[in-house]
Amino acid sequence: MSDLAALDAITEAVESGAGLPEVVRAAARALEASLAVTDAWGATLAVAARSPAEERALLSKGEGITSMPLRVADTVVGTLYMRAKTDPSASMQRLLLTMIASEVERVRAPERVSETAAADFLRAVLRRELTDREQLLASMIVARAHPQAPTDEGWRGRVRAVAERGARAVSSRAIAALSERDGMPAAEVLVLVPGGEEAAAARAAETVLREMEAGLSGYTFALGRSRITEDPSELPRAAAEALLAANVAQGSPEGATGLAFEETGAYRLLLSAMSENPGELQRFYAETVEPLVAYDDQYETDLVRTLETFLEADGNVAGTAQRLFTHRHTIYYRLERVRELSGLDVSSSDGREKLSLGLKSMRVLGISSPGGPASEAGAEAGRVPRRSSRRA
Repeated sequence: MSDLAALDAITEAVESGAGLPEVVRAAARALEASLAVTDAWGATLAVAARSPAEERALLSKGEGITSMPLRVADTVVGTLYMRAKTDPSASMQRLLLTMIASEVERVRAPERVSETAAADFLRAVLRRELTDREQLLASMIVARAHPQAPTDEGWRGRVRAVAERGARAVSSRAIAALSERDGMPAAEVLVLVPGGEEAAAARAAETVLREMEAGLSGYTFALGRSRITEDPSELPRAAAEALLAANVAQGSPEGATGLAFEETGAYRLLLSAMSENPGELQRFYAETVEPLVAYDDQYETDLVRTLETFLEADGNVAGTAQRLFTHRHTIYYRLERVRELSGLDVSSSDGREKLSLGLKSMRVLGISSPGGPASEAGAEAGRVPRRSSRRA
């Protein structure tokens, strides 16, 4: 790409207001280079690299890496690290440094506390250990990344860094810490975003998700955002809201990756149960939908998805079959198996209501239903025999 075309691409990213990470990615694409930007204190603000190994090489000043100070007037505000196939011209390099330095200056904050101190502060807030009632407008984000292939050591820390980088592109005082919940196969990051503007909080969540999608290949993502709080004592509630939204997003049959708490609809009614009595919610799930999940997991069938689609189609079998691209006799067969396993009949309003709440409980608890190619007898090419097999 010519210098003029590269400059146009970078200028467009700056003018769009998408933030420093997007500007750096635009510059990397335009220059066919890998780039990383740190602030004056060494904190990573943006990375555009082809792989985690390339990112480590950039930030550790590995072989072939060029580092250049970012200046605003006589003040060094950060450093640009670059590995390029072809070095840009001197004039292009000067313009690039100036534009990125201006973006860094625009978003940089006062010297941030150490990562450990920030994490300790966030956890203290969530444990209600802070007694200061001074007004604090903020929102919480739960960002979750699940690797789909073996990962290198330290991948959870990398997810935290990428999520924080995205949040700080919008709110320079944002801090992040890894969740301490046990048994999490995914990396779950709690992000505190100071400020009382709903639009800014939404933009921070969008930027976190966009940064994770751009910087973490081979992962799936789910993100939830809370309402704005006005007091530190409300932050545990905000964290619960963000967690619920992330769980609903992760389990959504529509494949949503990011949700605000206010977008979770009827799931909001289960927030208090999730926060105050998760055991009861777990028991209700076990009494309704868990046998279907276990069966799908064992036999690679599709009972849970069929039930979800049936309920979304207002109990219409033909509509369910059309949405799932299968024969209506297959749907009848699966719904009968749902009745046998759960003891709840979808033809009754009580059965549908309990199964619907069971599915919502599953989402709120963050349980993802297993999915796989249905192998039920007779389902080949949509043909189901009159007399169904006992295996679904």
